Amino acid sequence: MSRLDDLIKEYCPDGVEFTSMGSLMTRVRERGKDDPSVSQVYSVSNTLGMVCAEEYRDNTIHSEDTSNYTVVREGMVAYNPSRLNIGSIAMLKTGAPGLVSPMYVVFSIDEKRITREYFDYVMHSPYIANKVDSFKEEGARFRFDYSRWNWIMIQVPPIPVQKEIVRILDNFTELTAELTAELTARKKQYEYYRNDLFDNIGCEQFQILQIADTNIGLATSVTKHKRESGVLLLHNSDIQQNAIVLKNVEYVSEEFAAKNWKKILQENDIITVHTGDVGTSAVIKGEYVGTIGFTTITTRIKDTSFVIPEYLCHYLNSQRCKADIASMTISDRNNLNQSSFEKLVVPIPSIDKQKKIVAILDRFDKICNDISSGLPAEIEARQKQYEYYRDKLLTFKGLA
Repeated sequence: MSRLDDLIKEYCPDGVEFTSMGSLMTRVRERGKDDPSVSQVYSVSNTLGMVCAEEYRDNTIHSEDTSNYTVVREGMVAYNPSRLNIGSIAMLKTGAPGLVSPMYVVFSIDEKRITREYFDYVMHSPYIANKVDSFKEEGARFRFDYSRWNWIMIQVPPIPVQKEIVRILDNFTELTAELTAELTARKKQYEYYRNDLFDNIGCEQFQILQIADTNIGLATSVTKHKRESGVLLLHNSDIQQNAIVLKNVEYVSEEFAAKNWKKILQENDIITVHTGDVGTSAVIKGEYVGTIGFTTITTRIKDTSFVIPEYLCHYLNSQRCKADIASMTISDRNNLNQSSFEKLVVPIPSIDKQKKIVAILDRFDKICNDISSGLPAEIEARQKQYEYYRDKLLTFKGLA
């Protein structure tokens, strides 16, 4: 970052003063009726930014009369005062001018003092998120009025310094985007090979009830049995394809688990989501042996010399099997019951062929899903690196 160091020495060697964000903004109150040529309606997403309303949600409905909607033009920012806490703020970076709902606040920025790109990085930084939360209006519902931007103080270095910081941060975000694109491509490749392997396997088929014993995990309320320690409870959201990633760590009492001992998970059991993302499955290994599932299906193979657990798990996660599962679910609840699950038909080739299929798919799975060594791990590492440098680069020595 020697280039940045040189620019700081040249343009702000003594530090950077603090200024209020509000002083960089000018509220825009232009309405649709003021410019009838503007007709495109935008929505503000906390993940996608500012997008055309019809592309945001298939069922997006906005008023036919948009005369009172606020006009937003390139370089302007719109936010929802009642949803700013979840990141509902975005800049119209490129594209035709449009309209946003009257519930949104729209403002332009002083581009002689701060560039669009630099402002965008600052606006989405944790520092601003924390300040917004601390300065929100008190009450039952979140709200951040436009005037409160005057309360948030930021450092605004000279334009050449801003541009160099943006260049550095853009390099990080572009690298992450490239890795994400590669991950998407790998996942498509993985899906293709998995489907091809199972579609052309050409072997005898068996129903699950013929090759395994199944049961439904805990299906009743466990609230009164939860403890700070005990037997780990696995939820549907914890189960990913061929892996378990805990979203919420919860336990049930050992006494309660003992009464449901048949539902305790053993090594090589397969745990399957049967509501929501139906069919997503993982093999129980290591630290998850002895846990208990909540509203899940547990499959215990009768003869592992005939069927390898990892093979069956890969098949349950395949699109071929997902299609069969979809035809069996209770449509209004997206729920697969145990009797239907047991009737699923699985192609069972020789053990040697199962091992070869597992070896191939495991390699793809490691690249696509392994959070310790695959592409997701590299993306996470790059994201942390970006966040570290973003926070560091947006902070300067203050003027004495």
